[in-house]
Amino acid sequence: MSIEIKIRKNEPVDRALRRMKKKLERENIIKDVRAKRYNEKPCERRRRKEKVMAFTAMLRRRHAE
Repeated sequence: MSIEIKIRKNEPVDRALRRMKKKLERENIIKDVRAKRYNEKPCERRRRKEKVMAFTAMLRRRHAE
């Protein structure tokens, strides 16, 4: 999996870096790398997902009222 960012003519490097970061963010590459940085037990993964699901359900209930 490789990401290519071609620097346009007369484009500052910081703008090209910003485009690259946005592209990485859109493709969830940074999120995947951070998640795989440490080993996570299946029970911990399940507990984390349940916590996220409970939070989103609470937000949906709050905004449904």
